Amino acid sequence: MSQPAFSGFSVALFEFYEELLCNNNRDWFAENKPRYLTDVVDPALAFISAMERPLRKISPYFVAVPKRSGGSMLRIYRDTRFSKNKTPYKTNLGIHFRHESGKDVHAPGFYFHIAPDEIMLGAGIWRPETRSLDKIRAMIDEFQPRWKRIKSKKAFRESFELSGDSLIRPPRGYAKEHPLLEDLKRKDFIVKRILKREDLMSSQVTQIVAGHFKTAMPLVRFLCDALHLPS
Repeated sequence: MSQPAFSGFSVALFEFYEELLCNNNRDWFAENKPRYLTDVVDPALAFISAMERPLRKISPYFVAVPKRSGGSMLRIYRDTRFSKNKTPYKTNLGIHFRHESGKDVHAPGFYFHIAPDEIMLGAGIWRPETRSLDKIRAMIDEFQPRWKRIKSKKAFRESFELSGDSLIRPPRGYAKEHPLLEDLKRKDFIVKRILKREDLMSSQVTQIVAGHFKTAMPLVRFLCDALHLPS
């Protein structure tokens, strides 16, 4: 079966989110929902479909699910229950290709973030629960040479930077003199890369994204090994 064609995202996607930034309310969204479906949802699902085959080549355990709800595309509706920001809609398109065993954004995976002011690729695991975080730290401590090789590889260093939040003090059980203390203090194990609009609007966008995901795969595999997940 041939890979679904995807010719790139259009400027209409950015125009929708630029206007949403200034009109983040239910009345405006209701009036402009047809634009959201045509300019955001349809191309996002087409992109996800086009990524199925390249992603499978990187690893068969990370899934691309082109569904409007419950798939790789994240909801535009914000959960405002515990947030000071009560605006009802997210002002970015989020796409998460997570591990088949994962239930939510806290699973290992690959992420694509598209907003008017930032286009970002991410890989790794965001805010893992305590037991998973302990396993990742133990893996880094036990397999220090492997972790260092992943971080020092030229292609990785040129493509990504480690990001996310960290503890102020050493985690329990690790000395402040530990050679990898700054990594052990991490609460997120994610890397990110910024793309340009021309990358997003290129007919080669799936190849560009898949190429960077492949570069990040040694880090993702390390995290999967720590969590006893196939990769």
